[in-house]
Amino acid sequence: MLEDVEYLDLYGTEPSAIEMVFAIFANVLEVDDEGRVLNFTHAQRRATDYLKSYCNPSFKVEPTLEDWETELYGPPAIRREE
Repeated sequence: MLEDVEYLDLYGTEPSAIEMVFAIFANVLEVDDEGRVLNFTHAQRRATDYLKSYCNPSFKVEPTLEDWETELYGPPAIRREE
């Protein structure tokens, strides 16, 4: 899916782009009650399309990414024992 896309340099220089790739993949991924992944290829495609568009602004993600796909979540709150 990333053939001819120069993206490896982003790992050291633009971590927010890589964070967004992981966020899109995790947000789109669907898992059933048994823990089986239902849409791996679709989640992978959405994430790699974002990365392609990041590396090549002339590439357009279709359909356009929705807000819920690009939502970033912080870590869970730390529970302190009292």
